[in-house]
Amino acid sequence: MFSVKYSLVFAQRSLCNMSLSFPTWTRNHAQRQPMSNSSFPNEFLLLPFADTHELQLLHFGLFLGIYLAALLGNGLILTAVACDHRLHTPMYFFLLNLALIDMGSVSTTVPKAMANFLWDTRAISYAGCATQVFFFVVFVAAEFSLLTIMAYDRYVAICKPLHYGTMDSRTCVNMAAAAWGSTFLYAVLHTTNTFSLPLCQGNALDQFFCEIPQILKLSCSDAYLREVRLLVVSACLLFGCFAFLVLSYVQIFRAVLRIPSQQGRHKAFSTCLPHLAIVSLFLITVTFAYLKPSSISSSSLNLLLAVLYSVVPPTLNPLIYSMRNQVLKDAVWKLMTWIFFQYS
Repeated sequence: MFSVKYSLVFAQRSLCNMSLSFPTWTRNHAQRQPMSNSSFPNEFLLLPFADTHELQLLHFGLFLGIYLAALLGNGLILTAVACDHRLHTPMYFFLLNLALIDMGSVSTTVPKAMANFLWDTRAISYAGCATQVFFFVVFVAAEFSLLTIMAYDRYVAICKPLHYGTMDSRTCVNMAAAAWGSTFLYAVLHTTNTFSLPLCQGNALDQFFCEIPQILKLSCSDAYLREVRLLVVSACLLFGCFAFLVLSYVQIFRAVLRIPSQQGRHKAFSTCLPHLAIVSLFLITVTFAYLKPSSISSSSLNLLLAVLYSVVPPTLNPLIYSMRNQVLKDAVWKLMTWIFFQYS
């Protein structure tokens, strides 16, 4: 998925000779920093949301509200799962990891964007940009890996319920550790490979945070081909995970439809629909952002899509998961009540 986007980026760069497509207010600010002999800039310039400080402050308020909502929702789920013994099952253990990933993901991009809104600046240091890319890749890859594991969890619970008891705490911890460890190495490879490339096309990024496609746009000649080879392998792995997700849900739906009672079918669907909704939200936003036709690409659309796939899912995931899960809602409500009486 990501590698297809990168290929389109480089084809577009060759055809257009790196002509900027910023709107007028962006071009006025997008003065590229002269490159040093080492071809590594001291800082990058991020794409602003607006051309006036008043509108920047408005965006600061909106992002602050979204950020606090994401932290609150995911923090409540994380705490409720950790503290309520009824939720000490494989499904909620993976949900705890998902909440942790969402908190990390939204904290990677939003705080820096809010600081730029507040101080009316666009700059991010070279080291800060590399750090942002590393953690963004870690959390995005970890989320996709964890959603794949959660699909397997639902498959075993519904299609092979007698084997579900074999998924003890050690098995769940090993699966989660494998997901975190592999995505950490994946992010190290991508980050070191990307930031070892010489940059000859300036330092202005067409995005409000640092991401690999925008860095590769600035690379020299064919130097980016090293990263493309790694991305091709990554695309194959992502396709394998996606195929596993689809196959798991085909088997799940077939098993659910064979349940004789309507109440049993409804209960089985209720345990799957939140996960399926989160997977759909994640895949649809990322797929459209990275595979949209280049003819409809613009800086404003890129900003909107970036918000959709980097900010919206971490904020909505807690709401989606708690909406149809009465046990989780009861645990969260119990936690909120305890906090209220504790500090009132």
